[in-house]
Amino acid sequence: MRHSNGYRKLNRTHEHRKAMFANMCGSLIEHEQIKTTLPKAKELRPIIEKLITLAKRGDLHARRQAAAQLKQDQYVARLFEILGPRYKDRQGGYVRVLKAGFRYGDMAPMAIIEFVDRDPNAKGAGDKARVAANEATEV
Repeated sequence: MRHSNGYRKLNRTHEHRKAMFANMCGSLIEHEQIKTTLPKAKELRPIIEKLITLAKRGDLHARRQAAAQLKQDQYVARLFEILGPRYKDRQGGYVRVLKAGFRYGDMAPMAIIEFVDRDPNAKGAGDKARVAANEATEV
């Protein structure tokens, strides 16, 4: 019988998978588009969609549930302040997975996972702000 075998293990332990998907969800919330392998992207989709559904609910319990899964408060804040209201009227299907060829080193199938109505300026905005702040303090 194959009970409770409904996900990919990705050759990782449960703790490693949990931490990896928490990090990937945070990166996706911050940049609104990330590039990863196809199996990881397909496994990330239901996790991030459940987080968006929590953000649409918007109450304190939903915020605490998201914080338990995301581990960083800045991602929880962005999820509930920006992404939740953006998808308030949408009934699901918040992210898309696009195939992106194969990785050069090991020919692993790559994919781009992104939000459907994403902000193109969000990708790399945090990194650019961090670099600008470092340059301002050096001068």
